[in-house]
Amino acid sequence: MPFTPTDEQDAALEAFTKGDHLAIQAGAGTGKTSTLALLAEQAPGRRGRYLAFNRAIALEAAVRFPSTVLCKTAHSLAYAAVGHRFRGRLNSPRRPGWVVGQDLGLYAPARIHGVDVLPATLSNTVLRTVTRFCQSADQELRDYHVPRLRRIDNDEAHGELADLILPYAMKAWADLQDPNAGMVRFEHDHYLKMWALTDPVLPGDFLLLDEAQDTNPVLEQVVLAQKGTSQIVMVGDSAQAIYGWRGARDVMTGFDAVHLPLSRSFRFGPALAAEANRWLALSKAPIELSGCPDIATTVGPHTHRPDAVLCRTNIGAITEILTLLEDHVATALVGGGEALRALAQAARNLIDGQRTPHPELMLFTTWPTLRDYAEHDPAGGDLQPFVNLIDDYGPDAIIRAVDRLVPESQAQVTVSTAHKAKGREWPRVRIAADFNPPPDSEVHDAAGKPIPGPVDEAEARLAYVAVTRARRHLDARGLEWINAHPDNPGAPVSR
Repeated sequence: MPFTPTDEQDAALEAFTKGDHLAIQAGAGTGKTSTLALLAEQAPGRRGRYLAFNRAIALEAAVRFPSTVLCKTAHSLAYAAVGHRFRGRLNSPRRPGWVVGQDLGLYAPARIHGVDVLPATLSNTVLRTVTRFCQSADQELRDYHVPRLRRIDNDEAHGELADLILPYAMKAWADLQDPNAGMVRFEHDHYLKMWALTDPVLPGDFLLLDEAQDTNPVLEQVVLAQKGTSQIVMVGDSAQAIYGWRGARDVMTGFDAVHLPLSRSFRFGPALAAEANRWLALSKAPIELSGCPDIATTVGPHTHRPDAVLCRTNIGAITEILTLLEDHVATALVGGGEALRALAQAARNLIDGQRTPHPELMLFTTWPTLRDYAEHDPAGGDLQPFVNLIDDYGPDAIIRAVDRLVPESQAQVTVSTAHKAKGREWPRVRIAADFNPPPDSEVHDAAGKPIPGPVDEAEARLAYVAVTRARRHLDARGLEWINAHPDNPGAPVSR
């Protein structure tokens, strides 16, 4: 539908028409995709590319953008160019790091700077080194890709560790080059790195990079390499940079371009914009939102059932699911529960002393072995929340809960983590209780009470993402601790 651009959107269009490279700081609900579509539509005779954060966003954009713009993810481009040759190795069974290490030749412990390091730790360090290399913009493995380990993290000790680890990391990377078979589990980020190393050229007159605040250096390298031949437009929200834990970083802030804001939200009204601005201030974001005065969004405790409950953790999500199901509320989980149910069934097999046919867990023989893998092996870190759920509730309770989940279209309430809720919105949102305040500091006030520790910027960004998913009402009781926190940038929001 045609719309009247705001002054900020007009400014972006004017700069784009001049051919300037752009970095557009787009707050939550400020019409980011509409703005990009406007730029593309006003560029007759010019062809462009739109790089989306995930496949769902790319498919949605393909409907909204003119046919002159090709909408893809970076991984889809990399797969078409390189990754398809490795499809036989993708999604292979998980292998504990120590097994891979043995295949690479790491059998014995090593003494690093006076500290004995076990083979399993060395093996895991090798795999983490390869991962860090794949996330980087570097052409070859270097000593700084080797992570620092506790007790041997000074420069001299790390240099000694890197001398030992790098040859094995190079052997692992060489193993990954074989499209037919190998010792190291092949991941999607491996072919993305291989593609980036070919210095790919992305044909087109302009390149639109979405979600630029969550870009890995490897993709940043590819995008910036197009600067001499394509006009680059980066768009994102620095306050929604919530994937730093997996190597992503905000590439807009240092981009040599015309920097412009989109600050008027069309998703919610002034009351929620004021709540969002508290978290924007805590995250040191370069933007402040204004809400749409025609939308009467309310903020405060609410007795009515929300449309969505947003949680900090997976454990918080399953806790909410169990509570809702006990109250006979039709409940959905963003992303669905099929994978969780299959893993819970596999966990039940392992707890019962049976092998499981689950492709990711088939190499584990006991539940304690899997627990140790999730806790200590970096390759299994994504399984840690699942292991915690099983240990807390048991596999049967999880399976029963997942079996009772319904599709989102049939749900009375949808449960999601804040990470998975990014890019989504609902009329009424409740923030779950697992958004805990920071721990107390060692400093005490005049009354002898400990002063709360500072609010971590990453946690402030996650809270900002959560509160800005609501359109009509936000119940932020899970974050109400901020009202009494010394970092609170102002008085509590008027309800």
